[in-house]
Amino acid sequence: MTGFTLKQLEAFVSVVECGSFSRAAETLFLSQSTVSAHVGALEEALGEALLLRSDRHQVRLTAAGERAYPMAKKILADCRALTERFADEEEDGPLLLAASTVPAQHLLPGYLSAFLKKYPNIRYQLRRGDSAAVHRLLRAGDARLGFVGAKLEPETFAYVPLAEDTLVMVTQNNERYRALKKQGAWGRDLLSEPTVAREEGSGTDRTVQNYMNAAGFPKETLRILARVDDPETIKQMVAQGVGVSVLSALAVAREVEDGSLLAFEMDQAGLRRRIYLLYRSDARLNRTEKQFADFLKKQTT
Repeated sequence: MTGFTLKQLEAFVSVVECGSFSRAAETLFLSQSTVSAHVGALEEALGEALLLRSDRHQVRLTAAGERAYPMAKKILADCRALTERFADEEEDGPLLLAASTVPAQHLLPGYLSAFLKKYPNIRYQLRRGDSAAVHRLLRAGDARLGFVGAKLEPETFAYVPLAEDTLVMVTQNNERYRALKKQGAWGRDLLSEPTVAREEGSGTDRTVQNYMNAAGFPKETLRILARVDDPETIKQMVAQGVGVSVLSALAVAREVEDGSLLAFEMDQAGLRRRIYLLYRSDARLNRTEKQFADFLKKQTT
């Protein structure tokens, strides 16, 4: 009988792969002290120090840790495969889904409605968060299929393009911005305006940062007054003149149509991104998950 647990192995592997106890704690949805206790208990059970801690809160493997890490990773992979092998035989297990804001609000309702008409006995659970949170949920096993607007970990996850989204600069519909729009201004011309931005970790924020880097805009160009994790709240703030914001065209279509907001393309080419279905590359999808993934793939053809 071993003196350690799978939870301890999972904490050890996560600390190694995340590079710190704090990031591992976020990934596992545990407190940092709990992760530290799990790793300490594993080291005690094995009789060896596995990690060297530095004053900068970074970690690196000891010689014993170098030997233990691939074995611990294999044990966890084997346990996951065993679980998934029997999950594959379940009749109608619920779909465990996680989605970032734009796909959750503007794409998934239509996808799920059409899928449930074809498979009326299927049930699902949906959790929401930004793109980084969706990846964490899938890594932790709390969701099995995800929907995001940013590829963050192509070495760990498989990404299937589902739809194309356009990001636009939105402003209050006032005389000044109407004049700028009439003059042919682009969204990039308004990047230095007071800004209400999406939260860090969101696909929208990452796309904007990548765009600015590629176009040679210094990070300081953005005058961020606030970061808000809800596009509906951001739209209200923009409409009331708090600032401008870069948002999904899908999210602001109704407000642009009714005239409560103005939308500016970022430049002549437009700022486009993909919305992806993602799942762990090492995951074996069960029957229900395969049905839904295959259904989604057919929607893009």
